[in-house]
Amino acid sequence: MRLNRKLHVMLAGTLALALPLAACTMVGADELGTDNAGQVVDAQSIIAADGANWLSYGRTYDEQRHSPLNQITAENVGQLGLAWSADMDTARGQEATPLVIDGKIYLTTAWSKAKAYDALTGKVLWEFDPKVPGETAVKACCDVVNRGMAAWGDKLYFGTLDGRLIALDRNTGKQVWSTVTVDQSKPYTITGAPRAMGGLIVIGNGGAEMGVRGYVTAYDAETGKQVWRFYTVPDMPG
Repeated sequence: MRLNRKLHVMLAGTLALALPLAACTMVGADELGTDNAGQVVDAQSIIAADGANWLSYGRTYDEQRHSPLNQITAENVGQLGLAWSADMDTARGQEATPLVIDGKIYLTTAWSKAKAYDALTGKVLWEFDPKVPGETAVKACCDVVNRGMAAWGDKLYFGTLDGRLIALDRNTGKQVWSTVTVDQSKPYTITGAPRAMGGLIVIGNGGAEMGVRGYVTAYDAETGKQVWRFYTVPDMPG
């Protein structure tokens, strides 16, 4: 379906809440954060995120997805229109919550691909394809979707369907490091968004319905080195 292939910026619920774009003539470039280029994301900035930025999967650590923006009201909502749209390269599911940092939109798409857009113009700034093997799809319960990224420092982090955790340079989209977080011979997948805190990137996995043992792992945000792992259930014979 074509609707699945469109990122409708003004109509996509998360983005519309996070970022009323310039077509609404309500938020200027300075309010989008473009004056703060190079913002370093840390715990304090996530906790105190202003309305023009969406720095974590649920916006802040309590993940209420509440936006403090107040430019859209009952009186002017009828004036909203489409600012721009972008085609995805697949008709597979799109379930990511985009991040918005310094006037740029960062999101993941089906097959664990990552993209960056200029929030005002819709121009593609960079794209990254981790080249997930097609046969990995048979391990996924619910399509080859990806639900989003984490941001920390000047990097972005996301999981891939085949179980990798990847760090990208936020400005260039170039890979900084990648680590395999699962036994790829087993039916593990990653579709969820990681979380960033205290210099750590925390990621879980899927596949319990196929018999694998689930766990949550923390990795050093700078190096990708594993710091700790917590198993959600006892090992066999539990």
